[in-house]
Amino acid sequence: MALMDFIKKQFIDIIQWTETGDGTLAWRFPMAEMEIQNGASLTVRESQVAVFINEGKVADVFGPGMYKLTTQTLPVLTYLKNWDKLFESPFKSDVYFFSTRQQVDQKWGTPQPITIRDKDFGAVRLRAFGNYSFRIGDAKAFHTEISGTRDIYSVADLDGQLRGLVLQNISNAIASSGVPFLDLAANQIQFAQALAAQLVPEFEKIGIKLENITVQNVSLPEELQKILDQKIGMGMVGQDMGKFMQYQTAQAIPKFAEGAAGGGGIAGDAMGLGAGVALGQVLAQNLAQGLSPNAAAAAAATQQQPAVAVVSPTDVMTTLEKLGELKAKGILTQEEFDAKKVELLKKLV
Repeated sequence: MALMDFIKKQFIDIIQWTETGDGTLAWRFPMAEMEIQNGASLTVRESQVAVFINEGKVADVFGPGMYKLTTQTLPVLTYLKNWDKLFESPFKSDVYFFSTRQQVDQKWGTPQPITIRDKDFGAVRLRAFGNYSFRIGDAKAFHTEISGTRDIYSVADLDGQLRGLVLQNISNAIASSGVPFLDLAANQIQFAQALAAQLVPEFEKIGIKLENITVQNVSLPEELQKILDQKIGMGMVGQDMGKFMQYQTAQAIPKFAEGAAGGGGIAGDAMGLGAGVALGQVLAQNLAQGLSPNAAAAAAATQQQPAVAVVSPTDVMTTLEKLGELKAKGILTQEEFDAKKVELLKKLV
């Protein structure tokens, strides 16, 4: 009876795995009650690793290639089972295949704003997202730490774990990057490099090799975004205060014209604008003199030059008020009004 059972038993003589492209990372070869023949063929394709497990412990690991399973090709298993150099009996062993190809375009992001510490603003809240790619770098560690005895382990099963590691290390990455918080949005590559440096050893602990990570967007809180906009504006001021004041004044003029057409209190606004423009001119001159290497000489030369007649801001605004009324009544076209506005602004500044 025992002989008949032995004869009926099926033996495995070919071991291989053809991936289906469904994101499987680890796959257990179906053994059932079958045993592996001595001299069986093992085929490991490119981007695969095969691991033999004996009584729950990792034994032999095979990279890409074709192998004939003997005591010479299974040294660890031979040692664990105390085989002679020429064993002939079939044997039982769990065989797992691991995909080592690169898993690309894996998404990461902050579902909720995370709080980080910044040297300029103290505690701030940040949102960011991007993608990354990885592959199994150490099949033994991955089996021991992650996939275990499951028949199939996929990318989707690992997704939450890896996202958690990314979010856990964002704060340290920002701190180590040395990039000020306000400059993060403009230095995404440097931020990504710092994040990768933090993540590589964490991924390696579970047998994963991080191939690449990108930061595609950094969202600043609304109040800090306003500060960033102001910083950009101050950069414009640093280049040319006069042009900046011209730009600010030009932006304000249409609002005053609209107020004139609607019968609003344009006079008070005109006085305020006139004072602002006059102050802007003074600041622009002072800033230009302060930044110039020949500031003293330039100031002296300016004092020696004859004074240039300056049109009163109030007169300009009064004229614009009247022009606005004419435009509202259809006497002036928009093009005529805009042309007059430009002409008056040149006299103003």
